[in-house]
Amino acid sequence: MTLRINSEAPNFTAETTEGKIDFHDWIGNGYAILFSHPKDFTPVCTTELGYMARLKPEFDKRHTKIIGLSVDPISNHAKWAHDIEETQGRAPNYPMIGDTDLKVAKLYDMLPEEAGATSDGRTAADNATVRSVFIIGPDKKIKAMLTYPMSSGRNFDEVLRLLDSIQLTAKYNLATPVNWRNGEDVIIPPSVTDEQAKQKFPKGWKTLKPYLRYVPQPK
Repeated sequence: MTLRINSEAPNFTAETTEGKIDFHDWIGNGYAILFSHPKDFTPVCTTELGYMARLKPEFDKRHTKIIGLSVDPISNHAKWAHDIEETQGRAPNYPMIGDTDLKVAKLYDMLPEEAGATSDGRTAADNATVRSVFIIGPDKKIKAMLTYPMSSGRNFDEVLRLLDSIQLTAKYNLATPVNWRNGEDVIIPPSVTDEQAKQKFPKGWKTLKPYLRYVPQPK
């Protein structure tokens, strides 16, 4: 299955470090972030999992659940958590999926069908494409996808910034410019006419070009 922006996030049931879940039921009425790892006890992922544990309160504020996935058994996840806490200062405080049959990795187009049906004997290099981040909306559709190589740690501050943009633009039918941060000016999209914009933004906006109109971020 090829996934794109606005594809429905494939549903699945899986065992996690916090019990068995039905993914769509687990998401509920908020947003969710699924981020994957090629194997337990890998160095870059160890740093990422600890950082996400520190960021979790920020995702909570945004009504967003976070869940990790690794192509290894849950029993390994528990052992890995001790290393993460020891080296990063925080153990994962969110569920981690054990994807030993590679089902979820295949559903999310991170591994090909011919990858087999077990994580046994597979190395991190075999699972190198299992390094993705998916932001999923309350409608269970994929809002953003990011994939990183194993050698480059993911920027989860950017994931948080992207989530802010996605949530804001979904609520107000706006767009955010390059390097936008929460609280900065936003863009009125071309699909909104000036007449419609007057109704939505009676205090006015700044026009640089007919197609490029800036307005303060709605409170």
